[in-house]
Amino acid sequence: MNAMEYMLIPLAAFLASLLTFFSGFGLGTILLPIFAIWFTVDIAIALTAVVHLLNNIFKTLLVGKHVNTAILLRFGTPAILSAFAGAALLAWVTEFAPLMEYGLLGKTFFVTPIKLLIATLMIFFVLFEIISSLKNLRVDPKYLPLGGVLSGFFGGLSGHQGALRSAFLIRTGLSKESFVATGTVIACLIDFSRLSLYTKHFVHNGFSNSFELTVLATLAAFAGALLGSKLLAKVTLDAVQNIVSCGLFLLAIALGLGFI
Repeated sequence: MNAMEYMLIPLAAFLASLLTFFSGFGLGTILLPIFAIWFTVDIAIALTAVVHLLNNIFKTLLVGKHVNTAILLRFGTPAILSAFAGAALLAWVTEFAPLMEYGLLGKTFFVTPIKLLIATLMIFFVLFEIISSLKNLRVDPKYLPLGGVLSGFFGGLSGHQGALRSAFLIRTGLSKESFVATGTVIACLIDFSRLSLYTKHFVHNGFSNSFELTVLATLAAFAGALLGSKLLAKVTLDAVQNIVSCGLFLLAIALGLGFI
């Protein structure tokens, strides 16, 4: 580990955590490609999940009193079950051999199934932020269990759960505070589920070798969550979200091509 990692990853955690208070798009999506620069993709997903879970527990302490229990049960129960399936698929795909390798500027790059899969998912979910018809997607509340299945599955597979969760919860009539609180607790449930499998599969591959960096990233995420709770009713960040979306799109391409 070098000093740059200890600067960039906590900074990304802080900014991403702040953004999660204004949309379902944020912490995991932004932090994952930052971790992936220095770690294998599967370990990056697992480390991101740790920070994501601890950050959401902290956010729950801040806003948890506003949770809507009925919606939590309808959405969260299927989300927990499908998160296991997504995490199991991640562990399976990780074992696949590279699809191809190529040389560029004197270096060899590998295109692996796991990198290609995660890059594709990153691009797909970035589209929710830059295509207005997807960004404004609103799903009838009668489909909440289906939303739980989809959000849980993709949460378990890559950590991308916020955009789908928001699309299904936005028409439930929740207040802003209840929307944030309910979504945060659902995210915690998904994180608990996927981490139980991540730990089993990845603990021997470096998952437990980045304790200090994970702690720093978690504390930075806490700071972002605390600031976000203070600004929740005062600030909108649409322009910032659009800029972040473009950056994530470029990182996804780099990941898919094996550059990171």
